[in-house]
Formats: sequence, C-alpha cells, structure tokens
Amino acid sequence: MDGKFAWQEQRTTTPDGVYRVLRTAILDGTVAPGEQLRETHIAADLGISRSPLREALTKLEEEGLVVKIPFKGSFVVEVSARDVAEIASIRMLVEPYAAELSAPTLRGPERLRLKQTIEELYRATDTNDIPASVDAHLRFHRLFYELSGNSALQSLWNGWENKLRLYFAADHPTYSNLHEIAVEHERLAELALNGDIESFRQEMASQFHNALSGESQNQS
Repeated sequence: MDGKFAWQEQRTTTPDGVYRVLRTAILDGTVAPGEQLRETHIAADLGISRSPLREALTKLEEEGLVVKIPFKGSFVVEVSARDVAEIASIRMLVEPYAAELSAPTLRGPERLRLKQTIEELYRATDTNDIPASVDAHLRFHRLFYELSGNSALQSLWNGWENKLRLYFAADHPTYSNLHEIAVEHERLAELALNGDIESFRQEMASQFHNALSGESQNQS
C-alpha cells in the first residue's frame, strides 16, 4: 500500500474527495481485491487527517466495496469466480424477463435514458476509463430491473450490484478491445426494444460464456 496514492496531484481533504480517490483506486485495480486499506499509509499519501479518511471508508463499506474486520482493519471486498458464476446462472433466468417487462417503457418515455447509457458506455470504453465503464455497464443492466415494475426483480439486482461492480472492475481490463463491451450492450438493447427476448437470452449466454471463460483462464 505504501505510496499507492502518492500520484494524486491535487490534494483532497474532504470525505467525498477522499472517497472518489479510493473508489477509483479500487475500481481501476490500483488496490487489489482482498488488499488492506491501511489508514496511516493512505493518510500520509494524500496528506490528510484520519477523520475524512474514515468517513470515506464508511461510505465505501456502505457501497459494498470495502469490508471492515474488527481488530484488523478495512479490506477491499473479494468476489470469487463461484460468486460470479452463481449470479450469472440466476441472471440468465430472470434478466430476459426483466427486459421483457421493461421493454414498453424503454421504447417510450425512457428510450432517451437507455440511449444515453449506451453512449456513456461507448465514451468510457473508448477512452479506457475503467471506473466510468463499470458505472455505465451497471446502469445499463439496472435499467431492465428498475423499469420492470417488479419489486422482486429490483431486489435481486440490488443484492448483486456491488459484487458485480468489483467483478466488472477486474473483467473490463482483460478485454483486448474494451470498445466491444459497448457494442455487445448496444446489441442487447436492440433485441430488448424489438421484443426478441429469446435472442436477448442467447446473446446474454454468449457474453457470459466469453466473460467467465476468460476469468477461468486468468485464474488457471
């Protein structure tokens, strides 16, 4: 951890500023899953006191990116391949249904929101901005659950989102061409808007297979 935040050119002393610095470091891989966030070292790197740092760590814990272990400290949450595979197996069953339920709204009043989310994903992937690409990736899928009108589906997504955030943060840098993520999701959007839910399901299966195959190869 020593010196990992020394690159920060603009010193930030507010809890929100510290939160953004730490969050970016977690999502771009500067701080790895399972790594301890040592308060003394981070405070020295950023030139801040412990108070805003602790507030930032609490916010990260609430977001599910950090876990605090009594008498040990704060650590970046780890997401196992099994966690991701189990979530993917359920998403394969329910996300096409969420897409089907949300399609009328996405074709109507929320079409612009869907379009903007895809544009944000293209912009982030084309500039290799990993944190922004992760945020846009999650917003895209969240739309189906949020606009489904089904509270059980929304609860499922809320339960997965933080684990998926960490998984995407590790997965996005493995793409030889990050732009392909945006292309894949634009294809999913078109299928959902056209009401072709079976093709949507098949496209999801293909994307999951490619992502999880890459993950298993990286771990072998």
